[in-house]
Formats: sequence, structure tokens, C-alpha cells
Amino acid sequence: MTWDGLPFGGAKLAALLGDALLVYRRDDAVDIPFPGLLDLPGGGREGGESPAECALRELAEEFGLTVATDRIHYSRAYQLGDGVTISHFLAVHLSEDEVATVRFGDEGQDWALLPIADYMTDPDAIPRLCDWLAHYLAAAEMIRCLDTTS
Repeated sequence: MTWDGLPFGGAKLAALLGDALLVYRRDDAVDIPFPGLLDLPGGGREGGESPAECALRELAEEFGLTVATDRIHYSRAYQLGDGVTISHFLAVHLSEDEVATVRFGDEGQDWALLPIADYMTDPDAIPRLCDWLAHYLAAAEMIRCLDTTS
């Protein structure tokens, strides 16, 4: 995926297996954003990383999965609530073999492979990630419809 080179604060990744989403429950520490909520892989940018490099590094750190950047099939930038910080949301498909090799890192309480619909309606899901997932799903549906009419 191409990136405009503009500064950004971090990236989140929808890591998908079919209609399921790789999620983890954040720690309950009061000094972190969204304590105890269900989150997606990702985090803050390090050095000169691209959004894809940032998201995939976090996937490796948090879940022990190494995925090539050319497997990312969706990317969109969002301005966060402070009106300044840009965060990127990306998506990648995982295989069953990859999910079977997950080695959960030391951030968070536990992880799961959750149906996307369940995540989107879970009161513990991070609201902006639900919004971003909805945008992704709408884009994926539009592409699917275009493919079937060609």
C-alpha cells in the first residue's frame, strides 16, 4: 500500500481469518488509554517506519506473527480526536496456520479470534476501531460488488 509520507502517530491492524478478527484485551492499568477494552494489534510509530511497517512490527511484538508488507490489502488514515494526530488503519488476511502459531506477548490480558460482528457490538470494543472496521467492511463490500459485475 502506498503512503503519502506525512507524519503520523501510529497504526492499527485488522488481522483477519475469514470473518474473524484477531483481538486482545488491554491491561487494566489506569495510566494507559482504553484500559481493559478489546483492542487490535498496533501501536505507536518508531523512528521512520511507514504505517505498514509500524502495524506489522506491533503484530510481531504482540502476537509473534511475521507478515510481509505486500499482504496488506487496505489502508486508510484517520485524524484522531485531538485534531492533530494521524493514525493509520490497515488490514491483512491471516491463514489458519499463522493463527495456530500465535505467541501472545506481554502486553494485554489475553487474546481471541472473534467474529467481526461480535467485536463491532461488544461494549468493550474501542469505539473508533469499530468505526474504522465499518469503513473497511464497506470498502471491501464495494470491491466485491464491482468484481461480480465485471
